[in-house]
Amino acid sequence: MTKKEKVEFVINELEKLYPETPVPLDHTDAYTLLVSVLLSAQCTDERVNKTTPSLFNLANNAFDMAKLEASDIEQIIRPCGLAPAKSKNIKRLSEMLVENYQGEVPGQIELLEELPGVGHKTASVVMSQWFGEPSFPVDTHIHRLMYRWGFTNGKNVVQTEKDAKRLFPRELWNKLHLQIIFYGREYSPARGTKLSKDYITRTVGRKSVINEMNA
Repeated sequence: MTKKEKVEFVINELEKLYPETPVPLDHTDAYTLLVSVLLSAQCTDERVNKTTPSLFNLANNAFDMAKLEASDIEQIIRPCGLAPAKSKNIKRLSEMLVENYQGEVPGQIELLEELPGVGHKTASVVMSQWFGEPSFPVDTHIHRLMYRWGFTNGKNVVQTEKDAKRLFPRELWNKLHLQIIFYGREYSPARGTKLSKDYITRTVGRKSVINEMNA
Protein backbone atom coordinates (compact mmCIF):
# COMPACT_ATOMS: atom_id res chain seq x y z
CA MET A 1 0.00 0.00 0.00
CA THR A 2 1.49 3.33 -1.03
CA LYS A 3 1.32 6.38 1.19
CA LYS A 4 -1.25 7.91 -1.16
CA GLU A 5 -3.38 4.79 -0.84
CA LYS A 6 -3.00 4.87 2.96
CA VAL A 7 -4.14 8.49 3.02
CA GLU A 8 -7.20 7.72 0.87
CA PHE A 9 -7.98 4.70 3.04
CA VAL A 10 -7.84 6.72 6.26
CA ILE A 11 -10.01 9.47 4.77
CA ASN A 12 -12.64 6.99 3.58
CA GLU A 13 -12.75 4.97 6.81
CA LEU A 14 -12.98 8.03 9.01
CA GLU A 15 -15.82 9.37 6.89
CA LYS A 16 -17.69 6.09 7.40
CA LEU A 17 -17.11 6.23 11.16
CA TYR A 18 -17.77 9.94 11.66
CA PRO A 19 -19.89 11.46 8.90
CA GLU A 20 -20.89 14.22 11.33
CA THR A 21 -18.29 16.15 13.34
CA PRO A 22 -19.90 18.33 16.01
CA VAL A 23 -17.54 20.69 17.80
CA PRO A 24 -16.69 18.99 21.12
CA LEU A 25 -16.59 22.19 23.19
CA ASP A 26 -19.90 23.89 24.02
CA HIS A 27 -19.98 27.51 22.85
CA THR A 28 -22.28 30.16 21.44
CA ASP A 29 -19.86 32.46 19.65
CA ALA A 30 -16.21 33.03 18.87
CA TYR A 31 -15.47 34.41 22.32
CA THR A 32 -16.94 31.51 24.30
CA LEU A 33 -15.19 29.07 21.95
CA LEU A 34 -11.87 30.85 22.44
CA VAL A 35 -12.16 30.72 26.22
CA SER A 36 -13.26 27.09 26.14
CA VAL A 37 -10.33 26.06 23.96
CA LEU A 38 -7.94 27.89 26.26
CA LEU A 39 -9.42 26.02 29.23
CA SER A 40 -9.07 22.68 27.43
CA ALA A 41 -5.27 22.75 27.66
CA GLN A 42 -4.31 19.66 29.70
CA CYS A 43 -8.00 19.14 30.46
CA THR A 44 -10.75 17.04 28.91
CA ASP A 45 -13.49 18.61 26.82
CA GLU A 46 -16.02 16.96 29.13
CA ARG A 47 -14.58 18.75 32.15
CA VAL A 48 -14.49 22.05 30.29
CA ASN A 49 -18.14 21.69 29.28
CA LYS A 50 -19.09 21.09 32.90
CA THR A 51 -17.16 24.17 34.02
CA THR A 52 -17.96 26.83 31.44
CA PRO A 53 -21.69 27.23 32.21
CA SER A 54 -20.84 28.71 35.61
CA LEU A 55 -18.21 30.97 34.08
CA PHE A 56 -20.36 32.12 31.16
CA ASN A 57 -23.35 32.73 33.39
CA LEU A 58 -21.15 35.27 35.12
CA ALA A 59 -19.50 36.66 31.99
CA ASN A 60 -19.97 35.40 28.43
CA ASN A 61 -18.34 38.29 26.61
CA ALA A 62 -15.06 40.17 26.71
CA PHE A 63 -16.54 43.30 28.29
CA ASP A 64 -17.99 41.48 31.30
CA MET A 65 -15.03 39.12 31.69
CA ALA A 66 -12.57 42.02 31.71
CA LYS A 67 -14.38 43.50 34.70
CA LEU A 68 -13.90 40.38 36.82
CA GLU A 69 -10.97 39.80 39.11
CA ALA A 70 -8.65 37.04 38.02
CA SER A 71 -9.17 35.43 41.41
CA ASP A 72 -12.91 35.16 40.77
CA ILE A 73 -12.29 33.50 37.42
CA GLU A 74 -9.75 31.19 39.03
CA GLN A 75 -12.23 29.89 41.60
CA ILE A 76 -14.67 28.86 38.87
CA ILE A 77 -12.21 27.26 36.47
CA ARG A 78 -10.15 25.41 39.08
CA PRO A 79 -11.49 21.98 37.99
CA CYS A 80 -9.86 22.52 34.57
CA GLY A 81 -6.36 22.70 36.04
CA LEU A 82 -3.68 25.38 35.68
CA ALA A 83 -6.27 27.79 37.04
CA PRO A 84 -3.90 30.61 38.18
CA ALA A 85 -2.34 31.00 34.74
CA LYS A 86 -5.53 30.38 32.78
CA SER A 87 -7.54 32.90 34.82
CA LYS A 88 -4.96 35.63 34.28
CA ASN A 89 -4.85 34.87 30.56
CA ILE A 90 -8.62 34.91 30.22
CA LYS A 91 -8.88 38.26 31.98
CA ARG A 92 -6.03 39.85 30.05
CA LEU A 93 -7.11 38.56 26.63
CA SER A 94 -10.60 39.89 27.37
CA GLU A 95 -9.12 43.29 28.19
CA MET A 96 -7.14 43.22 24.95
CA LEU A 97 -10.21 42.31 22.93
CA VAL A 98 -12.03 45.29 24.43
CA GLU A 99 -9.08 47.61 23.94
CA ASN A 100 -8.18 46.56 20.40
CA TYR A 101 -11.18 44.89 18.77
CA GLN A 102 -14.33 46.35 20.37
CA GLY A 103 -14.74 43.11 22.27
CA GLU A 104 -14.80 40.94 19.15
CA VAL A 105 -12.52 37.98 18.46
CA PRO A 106 -10.34 38.73 15.42
CA GLY A 107 -10.63 36.33 12.53
CA GLN A 108 -6.92 36.23 11.74
CA ILE A 109 -4.66 33.57 13.19
CA GLU A 110 -1.73 35.98 13.60
CA LEU A 111 -3.86 38.33 15.71
CA LEU A 112 -5.25 35.49 17.80
CA GLU A 113 -1.75 34.26 18.58
CA GLU A 114 -0.92 37.67 20.05
CA LEU A 115 -3.48 37.14 22.82
CA PRO A 116 -2.27 35.84 26.22
CA GLY A 117 -2.50 32.08 26.54
CA VAL A 118 -3.43 31.61 22.89
CA GLY A 119 -0.89 29.47 21.11
CA HIS A 120 -0.93 28.22 17.55
CA LYS A 121 -3.15 25.22 18.28
CA THR A 122 -5.76 27.26 20.16
CA ALA A 123 -5.80 29.89 17.42
CA SER A 124 -6.10 27.18 14.75
CA VAL A 125 -9.08 25.59 16.51
CA VAL A 126 -10.92 28.92 16.63
CA MET A 127 -10.10 29.67 12.99
CA SER A 128 -11.27 26.21 11.97
CA GLN A 129 -14.31 25.66 14.14
CA TRP A 130 -15.75 29.18 14.20
CA PHE A 131 -14.44 31.10 11.22
CA GLY A 132 -14.34 28.10 8.88
CA GLU A 133 -10.80 28.87 7.75
CA PRO A 134 -9.02 25.68 6.64
CA SER A 135 -6.73 24.74 9.52
CA PHE A 136 -5.31 21.54 10.95
CA PRO A 137 -4.92 21.92 14.73
CA VAL A 138 -2.75 19.10 16.05
CA ASP A 139 -3.53 17.70 19.49
CA THR A 140 -2.02 14.65 21.16
CA HIS A 141 -4.42 12.25 19.39
CA ILE A 142 -3.56 13.57 15.94
CA HIS A 143 0.15 13.70 16.70
CA ARG A 144 0.11 10.09 17.96
CA LEU A 145 -1.98 8.67 15.12
CA MET A 146 -0.15 10.49 12.34
CA TYR A 147 3.02 8.84 13.66
CA ARG A 148 1.42 5.41 14.08
CA TRP A 149 0.08 5.57 10.55
CA GLY A 150 3.50 6.46 9.17
CA PHE A 151 2.43 9.91 7.99
CA THR A 152 4.99 11.88 10.04
CA ASN A 153 8.26 11.28 11.86
CA GLY A 154 6.72 12.23 15.20
CA LYS A 155 9.45 14.72 16.14
CA ASN A 156 7.07 17.54 17.09
CA VAL A 157 3.57 18.85 16.49
CA VAL A 158 4.86 21.56 14.16
CA GLN A 159 6.19 18.93 11.76
CA THR A 160 3.06 16.82 12.20
CA GLU A 161 0.87 19.78 11.18
CA LYS A 162 3.02 20.43 8.11
CA ASP A 163 2.82 16.76 7.11
CA ALA A 164 -0.94 16.64 7.64
CA LYS A 165 -1.47 19.72 5.49
CA ARG A 166 0.78 18.29 2.82
CA LEU A 167 -0.92 14.88 2.72
CA PHE A 168 -4.60 15.70 3.15
CA PRO A 169 -6.71 17.85 0.79
CA ARG A 170 -7.17 21.38 2.11
CA GLU A 171 -10.95 21.22 1.82
CA LEU A 172 -10.97 18.30 4.29
CA TRP A 173 -8.74 19.77 6.99
CA ASN A 174 -11.44 21.19 9.25
CA LYS A 175 -13.53 18.03 9.31
CA LEU A 176 -10.68 15.55 9.17
CA HIS A 177 -8.84 16.87 12.21
CA LEU A 178 -11.99 16.33 14.28
CA GLN A 179 -12.51 12.86 12.79
CA ILE A 180 -9.00 11.83 13.78
CA ILE A 181 -9.54 13.17 17.31
CA PHE A 182 -12.81 11.24 17.64
CA TYR A 183 -11.13 8.09 16.33
CA GLY A 184 -8.17 8.47 18.68
CA ARG A 185 -10.41 8.83 21.69
CA GLU A 186 -12.61 5.89 20.80
CA TYR A 187 -10.24 3.33 19.29
CA SER A 188 -6.62 4.30 19.82
CA PRO A 189 -5.68 5.42 23.34
CA ALA A 190 -2.19 6.65 24.06
CA ARG A 191 -1.23 3.52 26.00
CA GLY A 192 -1.82 -0.15 25.55
CA THR A 193 -2.93 -0.13 21.93
CA LYS A 194 -0.85 -1.03 18.89
CA LEU A 195 -1.81 0.16 15.44
CA SER A 196 -2.43 -3.43 14.34
CA LYS A 197 -5.26 -3.52 16.88
CA ASP A 198 -6.74 -0.19 15.83
CA TYR A 199 -10.18 -0.22 14.25
CA ILE A 200 -9.03 1.25 10.95
CA THR A 201 -6.52 -1.53 10.33
CA ARG A 202 -8.78 -4.29 11.64
CA THR A 203 -11.52 -3.38 9.20
CA VAL A 204 -9.23 -4.12 6.27
CA GLY A 205 -8.85 -7.78 7.20
CA ARG A 206 -5.57 -8.22 5.33
CA LYS A 207 -2.35 -8.73 7.26
CA SER A 208 -0.26 -7.11 4.52
CA VAL A 209 -2.20 -3.88 4.90
CA ILE A 210 -1.80 -3.97 8.66
CA ASN A 211 1.94 -4.42 8.28
CA GLU A 212 2.19 -1.59 5.80
CA MET A 213 0.11 0.70 7.99
CA ASN A 214 2.59 -0.08 10.77
CA ALA A 215 5.57 0.79 8.55
